[in-house]
Amino acid sequence: MISTVGLCVALALGEVRVSSTAELRQALSNARPATRIVLASARYEGFSFAGVSGAASKPVTIASADPGAPAVFTGGVQLSDVAHLVLEDLVFDGAAGNGLNIDDGGTFETPSEHIVLRRVRVRDCGGAGNHDGIKLSGVREFRLEECVVERWGRGGSAVDMVGCASGVLRACEFRDSERNPASNAVQAKGGSHAIRIEACRFEHAGQRAVNLGGSTGLEFFRPSPAGFEARDISVEGCTFIGSLAPIAFVGVDGASVRFNTIYRPQRWVARILQETRAEGFVPCRNGVFSDNLIVYRAAELATAVNVGDATAPETFSFARNWWFCEDEPARARPTLPVSELDSAGGRDPKFLDAAALDLRLAPDSPARAHGADAWPRR
Repeated sequence: MISTVGLCVALALGEVRVSSTAELRQALSNARPATRIVLASARYEGFSFAGVSGAASKPVTIASADPGAPAVFTGGVQLSDVAHLVLEDLVFDGAAGNGLNIDDGGTFETPSEHIVLRRVRVRDCGGAGNHDGIKLSGVREFRLEECVVERWGRGGSAVDMVGCASGVLRACEFRDSERNPASNAVQAKGGSHAIRIEACRFEHAGQRAVNLGGSTGLEFFRPSPAGFEARDISVEGCTFIGSLAPIAFVGVDGASVRFNTIYRPQRWVARILQETRAEGFVPCRNGVFSDNLIVYRAAELATAVNVGDATAPETFSFARNWWFCEDEPARARPTLPVSELDSAGGRDPKFLDAAALDLRLAPDSPARAHGADAWPRR
């Protein structure tokens, strides 16, 4: 156990080193803006904690001393009512429920905010139920950078966002099982808005790799229901391998899916659905699907886009996508809910090594204006 005097000196210097869960809790209790809590390479128990707050440009940071041998949490961790907090180079392994939970403590009008998760890895958490790798509820102004989530609860998400706003997931990786897949990898619902998903990689990442919207009990919307599950969500520069449907628009009021590479979806390329039917909710509408590169097999695909009832597919736009049917190259481009502008494809896009799932494009690819390689912000 760190002595009180030693802890005060360390905090005065801005850094405190810990090697046990008890020491970590003590350090969090005394943390102030700019405190950096450095964890020794050890195994830590799961725990819950509330009220950690840094300040603008002076966050509280929890990080491993050695990123090459990171601290490992063997139980779920829940952080509530936190602000200006950075988690860096940490592993969450084998939690029975959610791996990492960050929330507003149930105080919907005062969200947790200014949160950064950097190189956080979550693996093998949850069971058959709705268990998530990373659960964010009532969080705004947040970033997930270079995080990896592998194998989470069968009824859950790798990253589940409920009532979250102004967030970015960038250069993250999500991997699950091709057999008995989880529900989805990334989900934004419950009033979530202004979320960007960029340059991420999804490998057999759930039945729906990205769920733009979803189904949320009205009492869980943050701060309160506003007529949509999600709004202003973008998915750009990402790579998708497998999944029953890499993209699902579900009760969303405006979402953009651009410059992504989608390889061998197992049933649909995208779905347009409405699951929340409460009064005052808009039909799923105003989706954009453009500049993507899609390679599929006719033997695996039921239809390109599955459209459910109570939706507004006529408000969607499709433009400049490159379509290639790998097992029937002469096959015409798929039928879509609306006419596509400047549809392209019909030829092999020439991946560097599709067998090894290296879906970067060869220098002589005819599809270089499409997909993740062509994303303007890469």
